[in-house]
Parts: sequence; structure tokens; C-alpha cells
Amino acid sequence: MENRANIQRWLLRAAVLGGALLVASGASAARFGFADDAGKYADDGGVAYFNDLRAAGGTENRITVVWDPNRPEAILERAFLDRALPVASVKGIRVVLHVFPIGPTAISSTPGAAKSFAAFVGQLATTYPQVREFVVGNEPNQPRFSRPQFSSAGQGLAAASAFEVLAGSYDALKAVDPGIRVVGFGVSGRGNDLPLAPSNASTSPVRFLRDLGAAYRASGRTLPLMDELGLHLYPRFDRDSALAGDQWPRAGVVNLGRIKQAVWDAFAGTGQPTVEQGLKLRIDEIGWQAMIPAEKRFAYHGRETAAVTSERAQANNYAKVIGIAACDRSISAVYLLHLRDDPDLERFQSGVRRADGSAKPAYEAVRAAAARAKRGCAGKQANWRHSARVIGARAQFGVGSRVASRLRRSWGFNVTAAEEASYVAAIFPAATPRATVRRLASTRSVSAVATTIGRVRADWNPRLRFPHGALKPGRYVYAVRLRASMNPRRSSMIVSRPFVVR
Repeated sequence: MENRANIQRWLLRAAVLGGALLVASGASAARFGFADDAGKYADDGGVAYFNDLRAAGGTENRITVVWDPNRPEAILERAFLDRALPVASVKGIRVVLHVFPIGPTAISSTPGAAKSFAAFVGQLATTYPQVREFVVGNEPNQPRFSRPQFSSAGQGLAAASAFEVLAGSYDALKAVDPGIRVVGFGVSGRGNDLPLAPSNASTSPVRFLRDLGAAYRASGRTLPLMDELGLHLYPRFDRDSALAGDQWPRAGVVNLGRIKQAVWDAFAGTGQPTVEQGLKLRIDEIGWQAMIPAEKRFAYHGRETAAVTSERAQANNYAKVIGIAACDRSISAVYLLHLRDDPDLERFQSGVRRADGSAKPAYEAVRAAAARAKRGCAGKQANWRHSARVIGARAQFGVGSRVASRLRRSWGFNVTAAEEASYVAAIFPAATPRATVRRLASTRSVSAVATTIGRVRADWNPRLRFPHGALKPGRYVYAVRLRASMNPRRSSMIVSRPFVVR
């Protein structure tokens, strides 16, 4: 027990020091690479692939390693890894291993699987000491990679399972070498939060991070879970611009503030650093599928299943993503999915080269953007701080200082927020002390003439109505307190100007 305590203290000191170093070196430019296994499988060990990756402006290659609970100690495809990793090193390419279970129920259906998986990740680090960064898990908020997502009662389960996997893997990797960087998950930016959905019942990234923080706090853990948070921020549709983003609680590449806030809500005050404390974000998978020119159709087979974008739009989007990363010190790296298209049209045609090897417009656009990014931010530097209030909370009272008839059948106003929030709203006599009004937290306020409670969806603008027919003549104010559903400690109080009832 004493030994274990000493190791825990040592790891904690290393984690804190690492966080401090990250803050100090925050101005370094985001690195760029590809999430692609083509080099691993290449007959030449990846010589041509790594040369091409480098020529495209990349310096990193994320390579997949899957874990099979039926062979928990076996490094599947080890021969390919043994061949490709030395070639990547010679070519100056940093390899990042992306490790996750082979099937979506590998952890949930196998007793002791989380511990076995963590031991396997530690074994990988020992086998390949040249690999200094590991992405642990793959889109655990999606049923394709992790099930179950929800209990029969509709309670989220994905994050609790992912917590156990990541915590064990973090400890196993740091035990091999405290300098290894641990990247958590590759969280999908999508998710519908619908336990009863007929298909793809999934968890949004904001709610997944909330649940992950709850699992961390409930565990009593004091060590971090990760050095970086991995994100897969695909567009909703391939025809969407990189600047389109997504609706709360989902996230696109321009919604990183939403992710940063979710991390703060989940982990502030714990042993897991938030973004402001040095946690980095890694966009370790992103891509837009592009239309195949008719003259290149011979290199593909099958039938396209997505509404793809143009090659020119794909090029523009990739350049925008790299530019965004260059202006955000919290982003450590960006990996495009695939250097070269998959020839099967039912899979991904998101590469910067077509299946026949010819360059798309994205190839030169990416190379130029990567070169610009190395020189620093070409636009406005992203500066983010957590909010202690409900984000985007606003009220439209409508009455202002006008005179209102006491015979109005209903009283109310409109309220909105950029995130889901609960509310308590009230009508107070204008003479009520402001301190009393601002203490509004429930429907029990004895000073209120009328109260109502409810919930506001993100970016909706509902009208709050009070169950009260007529007000006596006099002066009144509306008041509303909103609390963020993801973190009720964050609240906003809004009070109207007085209005007169005759």
C-alpha cells in the first residue's frame, strides 16, 4: 500500500508539472497529420506513403491498434507495426497509436475487460518505446463503438464505462513512462441523447463529458484521466462549411468553446486539468467527402451513399480547419481522415488524393495551409475563458416602462439561452428590495405575486406564461433565474424594468 501511495504521489506531481509546462508552451503551433492506416499496410513498409504524407505538409500519422478480449495480450497486426514504425521514424513522421476494443461490447460483456485493456495499452508502450502518444478509445459516445449507451431506464452508461477504461490506461501508460501523452477517446461531435431511438441511440459530446466528470468525481480519483481530449468533429453533412458548426449539445470545429465549457463544468476543482489549466484538445479525426470527377470514376467501385461536397469546397474546408487550429493555443494537432480516398464508395472519399493517386485541389490547399500555420496565426487569436453564467441567457420582457391593463388574460415574457437551462420566473411588486428579487431560486418566494418554472432548450425562444389572470393596479417587475442544465452552479439572473398596471 505504501508503494502504491508513493507511485500515486509521483504521478500526480508529474501530471501537475506537465500541465504547467503546457501552459508555458501554449503558444506553439498545432501540428498537422493524417489518421490513416495505409502506411501500416503498404508492401514497402510505408516508404512511399510517409514520403507523401510529409510532402502534403504532415508530420504525424495516427495508426489504429485494436484489442481483442479473446486474445487480451496479442498485438494484432504486430508484423505490420514492426515494419512500418521504423520507416516512419526514418522519414521523420511521429506515429500516434490509436487503441480501442475490437467490438462495441468488448468491454461491457467481458468480466475484467477494462483492466485487461489497460494492461494491453501498457504492453504496447513497452513494446514500442518510440511511440510517445496514445489515443485511448474511439467515439465511446457512439453505439457503433461502445454499447450499451443507455440503461433500460434511459440513464447514460457510456461515460462511466469509458472512464474505467481511460483511468486504467492512463495509469498503465504513466507507469511505463510519465512523459507519454495520453489522449482521451476521440469523442464524436455528434449524438442524439435519445435512449429509445430506433437506431443510433447515442450520447452528445456535451452530455458525455458531463457524465464523464460525474463518474470521475464519484470514483474519488485524484489523478488526471488524460493529457489531451481527442475530438472527431465531422460536419453534419459533407456539404456543410467548416464554419457551419452544429447545434448544442453537439459540436463542430467552430464550437470548441462549447467543448471547453463542458470540460470545465465536468472537472473544475478536481485532479483532471481543464483547458484553462493546460488540457489540450486534439482534433484527431476530421474529413469532408468530395465528389469524384467522371474521368476518375474508374478508380472506384460501389455506390456513393452520402451527399458529398465539391472538391473545391473540400479544399477550402481543410484550409479553414488548419487555420482555426493555428489560432487556438489549446489545439495540439489536427489529423485529416485519409491521405488517399478509399476506392469503395460506401466508405470515405475524404482524402487529399483520389484513389488513383492523383492530387485533389485539397492536396495543395492543405500543404499551403500547413506551411502558413507553422508561421503562426494568420487571423484572430482564440481567447476563451469559462463562464460562470448560463451562456447566451437573454430575456425579452416587452413591457418596458409602458402602462399595461390589469385585465390582460396572461402575463409573461420570452427567454432564451445558447444551452439548455432550467428557469424559475416570477412577478414581483416593484417595491420589493432588489436583494430579495435576486435571491429568486424557487417558487417559494413569498414576495412574488406569481411564479412559474420550466426548462429552455438551447437557442429556442419560448414565452414564459404565469398562471395568473389579472394583476392589481401597481408597479411590478419580471424576474427570471436560469440555471445551466449541465452545471446548475452556473446561473444567470435577469430583472426587467418596472412596468405599471392600471
